[in-house]
Amino acid sequence: MTVLVTGGAGYIGAHAVLALADAGEDVVVLDDLSTGVADAVPDGVRLVVGDVANAALVTRILAEYGIREIMHFAAKIVVPDSVADPLGYYDANTVKTRALLAVAVAAGVERLVFSSTAAVYGEPDLPLIAEDCAPAPINPYGRSKLMSEWMIRDTAAAHGLDYAVLRYFNVAGADPRGRAGQSSRSATHLIKVAAQAALGARPGLSIFGTDYATPDGTCLRDYVQVSDLADAHVAALRHLRSEGGRLTLNCGYGTGASVREVVDTVRRVSGLDFDVVEAPRRAGDPAALVADATLIREVLAWEPRHADLDTIVAQALAWERRLGNGGERVRAAG
Repeated sequence: MTVLVTGGAGYIGAHAVLALADAGEDVVVLDDLSTGVADAVPDGVRLVVGDVANAALVTRILAEYGIREIMHFAAKIVVPDSVADPLGYYDANTVKTRALLAVAVAAGVERLVFSSTAAVYGEPDLPLIAEDCAPAPINPYGRSKLMSEWMIRDTAAAHGLDYAVLRYFNVAGADPRGRAGQSSRSATHLIKVAAQAALGARPGLSIFGTDYATPDGTCLRDYVQVSDLADAHVAALRHLRSEGGRLTLNCGYGTGASVREVVDTVRRVSGLDFDVVEAPRRAGDPAALVADATLIREVLAWEPRHADLDTIVAQALAWERRLGNGGERVRAAG
């Protein structure tokens, strides 16, 4: 059975494609390459360049390859950008998901694994966020994804579609074998930015907000390694195939690290120092987002293999060097 992966040339999608291919699955990638990279699609996997909202194109792909399963990653993901351009985010993340669902239903697609986000929770005053926490997103990115979740749920009720919604916390790291990583130079992921700063690809790093109600005043996040996350997608698809039931699951480790802790880890693991400046808070950033990851471990028997911040940082540094971002900076003290 062939799996269609939308956004499969992007950061998380490319790792999911690798996990599917490693598991012996037949995969077709659909990506408009607006942020994805064609070289991220491994040899032997077909890449179709196009828009997920192009109904004629998607209809043709589903028919040509007999596709009954979709992993949907195609989206815009930068929270501050969503605040500045809400309509662009509602279009990319909500309107285009609606278009994909319409074609999928018409073509008889049976299973969908959807890339969602912890941003749907907003800013709950909880040490760990479980799936039954009432969604209350505080930015257009989170709202655009929550709307998509609602559409998927309602479509499933009307048309029998089986689905798994995976709510990511902060994704980081790279394929341990060096086959994929975060390739966009303009990415805003903290660990990538810090790795670039350490290796000289950026002049430094800004800490956005130092007055949050967290132990050191900076934002607290649950960093989940990208290959572990990809494995969760494969496990979710297998769960749906076995008629295990529809799912909405957190993807995180249940432990948080602050921005300052990440900066210190990158300095220590790289042995390099870099400039850090303190800046005002960014619009739409919650103070803390840490998963209650109990359910995904129980339901999918998911056992992360890379749940260690030092390991994640080392992978990110190795990937940046592979991209050519390997300039030496001042050695860190100690």
